[in-house]
Amino acid sequence: MKQRKSILTTCLVIMMGVFLYACKPSDAKVQQEVNDKLSTSAPGVIAEVKDGVATLSGEVVDEAAKTSAEETAKGVKGVTSITNNIMVTPPPPPPPPVVINPDDILRNSVDSAFQAKGISGVTATVANGEVTLTGTIKRADLKKVMQAANEIKPKKVNNKLTLE
Repeated sequence: MKQRKSILTTCLVIMMGVFLYACKPSDAKVQQEVNDKLSTSAPGVIAEVKDGVATLSGEVVDEAAKTSAEETAKGVKGVTSITNNIMVTPPPPPPPPVVINPDDILRNSVDSAFQAKGISGVTATVANGEVTLTGTIKRADLKKVMQAANEIKPKKVNNKLTLE
């Protein structure tokens, strides 16, 4: 009788273990749920789940976003622990400000640039940082003229040239 009771108890324990294991959410379902939540709270971060361990990877702009992604993943049922491999990459610095030379410097510079490149037949007038080009040139010289005018850093170059 004792042996029979022991066998029954053992079977019951095994069945409960199988039942509890079967009720545990699959890694694929947990991974899908974690990734669904991360897609709204931490775009750019993804998770892989194996045996309940969620491994987070991707890039965020600051430590707060990294911590938030980890907390989001911890809140999903079935996640037992987190491996946080998220990289913090701050945004790139803003581009340097555009430098626009004053009119008097532009007047002197444009004439010097045209002389240095052997450009003739072009008249440049400067007003409010804008260079206006007039005159007649060969079509083949247009690129050279425009490069020379833009190299002096005006606000704008107005092309009113006539091409031969």
